[in-house]
Amino acid sequence: MIIRLRDHVRSLAAATLLTVAASTAAAAELRPGRTPAAPFSVVEASIPELRAALEQKRVTSRQLVEQYLLRIAFHEDRVNAAIAINPRALEEADRLDRERAQGKVRGPLHGIPVALKDNIHTTDMPTTGGALAFDGLVPPYEATLVRHLREAGAIVLAKTVMTELANWVASGMPTNYSGLAGYGFNPYDPRRDPREATFDGRPVLATGGSSSGAGTAASFWAASVGTETSGSILSPANQNMLVGIKPTVGRISRHGVIPITADQDTPGPMARTVTDAAILMGALEGATPDPDDAATSRCAVPPGRDYTKFLDAGALKGARIGIPRAFFYDKVTPPGATQPRGGLDEARLQVMNEAIATLKKLGAVVVDPVEIPSVVAPKAEDNSLLFGVCSGLDDAKGQDADCSIVFKYGMKRDFDAWLRSLGDKAPVRTLTELRQWNVAHQKAGAIKYGQALLDISDEMDVRLDRARYEADRAKDLRLSAAEGLDAAFAAHQLDAMLFAANFGAGIAAKPGYPTVIVPFGTVPNAPPPGAPASAAFPAGFDPKPAPLGVSFTGLACSEPRLIALAYAFEQATKRRVPPPLVP
Repeated sequence: MIIRLRDHVRSLAAATLLTVAASTAAAAELRPGRTPAAPFSVVEASIPELRAALEQKRVTSRQLVEQYLLRIAFHEDRVNAAIAINPRALEEADRLDRERAQGKVRGPLHGIPVALKDNIHTTDMPTTGGALAFDGLVPPYEATLVRHLREAGAIVLAKTVMTELANWVASGMPTNYSGLAGYGFNPYDPRRDPREATFDGRPVLATGGSSSGAGTAASFWAASVGTETSGSILSPANQNMLVGIKPTVGRISRHGVIPITADQDTPGPMARTVTDAAILMGALEGATPDPDDAATSRCAVPPGRDYTKFLDAGALKGARIGIPRAFFYDKVTPPGATQPRGGLDEARLQVMNEAIATLKKLGAVVVDPVEIPSVVAPKAEDNSLLFGVCSGLDDAKGQDADCSIVFKYGMKRDFDAWLRSLGDKAPVRTLTELRQWNVAHQKAGAIKYGQALLDISDEMDVRLDRARYEADRAKDLRLSAAEGLDAAFAAHQLDAMLFAANFGAGIAAKPGYPTVIVPFGTVPNAPPPGAPASAAFPAGFDPKPAPLGVSFTGLACSEPRLIALAYAFEQATKRRVPPPLVP
């Protein structure tokens, strides 16, 4: 599959080069002796800039697609950001150009190329989830969000690489690795890890996952759509200096998205600016609830699905921003434990202290500290740090009394239901059959890191384990929401909490609360204090710094307020820089 993709990209790029060359020569013949206007470049171009260029006839949608394809062709071998390219992208661009010429503009993304994570159904390209078993799978129906994008005029240019099955396959599998596409690389340091202990082909600078932000950071397309169950939009956005919006669960339809668990799954936008992410957010959301996803009735839709009206550079003035010190900034020892947990290292703490000082300068009321009750609860049964997600063989059935089975139960319930929805297109019929297929095809590259997460999920009995699942789901919600974020927000009348990177993703994901992350700083890509000598980089190898973003987290359906706060912070700081190694 990898070879076929590379060959396809190269042949498509070659054809594009010929087309561009012919167009340039023809234009020169038509305008002899004239100095041509500076060409429009897609590199770092925002969606408003792309729209303005199209409206002013400085560029066509076809030319945008051609430019993005050329960038993919030039840089893809270093980054491995795309698992599939739309072979009809130029045809779609031509059609949208004709519509524009006739005075028809579908919506805010008319003629603008975007990419989708490869667990989102498309019927004109395969949807594989990065799994070898699903190589070439073209689903029988399209995701609701893809229909919304097409209605907004978007061109789906590519499907992005991803951590296989959204990182619910194996413990210890590197982010953005899949059996089908191999390793994705970070454009801010697109080299392999040279250390012997991790010399298996993985990137030296983690890409984040399970969504991919590499192609968006490298201007392979205007923006992209990821999905998150717990951190899978925020993590790659952080690692690739992107803005990511992890929406309230139900804000955007999940119909036609390969699931982990419907309790926490959500798609969301990833872009280079808050403005771009807000525009994409509105295009993804439906004007009315999706009958195929009952959760889409949870939040009221902004008028016209327009989130750009919330872009307010002065939004931080008077805003109450909480700093959850315990665990998320400072180490804390939960009841019964002998070692402290959590906390930021010195480099990350320094970046966050600068971010907090910036908030104060912008007029925010910084409430510091804000302690989340369940994080500091003195009783073990009430402490969220002692009730994590069951994952790995150590949390197999019978050994999982002190963790939540919501993920592994949800995977068995929802993944099998997804397979049934494929009808006769399904390569396997059940999670059990997928596990068996993987074992039978290890020589072909399946389950390089095992499949412990699939194994513990397949142990679940959807009927017999339902009572345990419901109890764990209720406890998740109690500790993360009622005695967690809800209690802290109410006690301090907060507009948002501020977290480093995706460090707050887990507690917000359980009740399905939204977060917006904004690029801000960098920290050394270095082994943590106390790491073994084998974790050190070899002499002469200079790892590039790792990006570090700041996240604004709110309660359910608070995206308009979070977008306003994130925009104000972005406009005052403007810390994002393009990847210099992928010019």
